[in-house]
Amino acid sequence: MTIRPYVRRTQFYETDQMGIIHHANYIRWFEEARVDFLDQVGFSYGRARTEGIDFAVLGVSCEYKSMTRFQEEVAILVGIGALTPARMTVTYRITDAATGALRVTGESRHCFVRSEGLRPVSLKKAIPALYEIFAAQTRPPTG
Repeated sequence: MTIRPYVRRTQFYETDQMGIIHHANYIRWFEEARVDFLDQVGFSYGRARTEGIDFAVLGVSCEYKSMTRFQEEVAILVGIGALTPARMTVTYRITDAATGALRVTGESRHCFVRSEGLRPVSLKKAIPALYEIFAAQTRPPTG
């Protein structure tokens, strides 16, 4: 299955006093793209929660390569960089949608927990179908 990049247009409220996108917004965009990724693989975030699983964030990292400005469109490519039954690392690559210029790379690390009680769980045992979907997508994003 080929995953399409998540494309979004930058907003004025996301800029800082220098007229560029404030660095904190990239973390929000990671989350938007991660939710879109789940929709694309056919197992929405809402469905995962309904089936009793959530993805607790353990950490996020972001490396800024070039500036993004107001009204630019960015394309965010998401991949699964690492996967175990209890954890996953999601990778992100943000480019200018028009030029392909690299803006940001990053990753978020997650553990699988029960939606109620937030106790750690093996995704491989709790929802084997979702684990297999993630396993099939495990590789850093390219392009």
